[in-house]
Amino acid sequence: MANEGNDLVKKENIPENEEEIEPARVFNLPDKAPKNYKIIANPEEEALDKINKEILDDPDYKEVDDLTDHLEAFKKKFLEFDKDANGNIDMFGLSRMMEKLGQAKTHLEMKKMIREIDTTNTGSICYRDFITMMIGPKTSVLKLILLFEEKMKEKEKPTGVAPKRDLASLP
Repeated sequence: MANEGNDLVKKENIPENEEEIEPARVFNLPDKAPKNYKIIANPEEEALDKINKEILDDPDYKEVDDLTDHLEAFKKKFLEFDKDANGNIDMFGLSRMMEKLGQAKTHLEMKKMIREIDTTNTGSICYRDFITMMIGPKTSVLKLILLFEEKMKEKEKPTGVAPKRDLASLP
């Protein structure tokens, strides 16, 4: 009776001594892994780079200062909150963005923010809409929040001992 359960296990792939277990044999894998692996670039990032190039070539944006630097920063911010990598920031991504910035919003407030920006009427923010919002003249709530957050990052409080000052230099 004790040996009946052992008949159910395929003994050809599992050695008697547990120290000898080789994963390739247990799972019927080839002895050597193929060596033709290559690193695949992020396709979404490539698509955003293509859009950035189109914007750089667009004469409407020629007067924007430091456009290349701005586009790179906006791309990083967009990729940070587009977790499902579909090229859109949806309600969940916007919620995560607002919470991370310390500006948690209600569902209705976020819907309104998306509606302000969304030109495709998909209920999400595509990269082109995001860039138009950030660079364009129209002001939206999301733009103000993101710009405010960038301004707060720029100010770093000095560390260490304060410099010596005389009475004449005090306010």
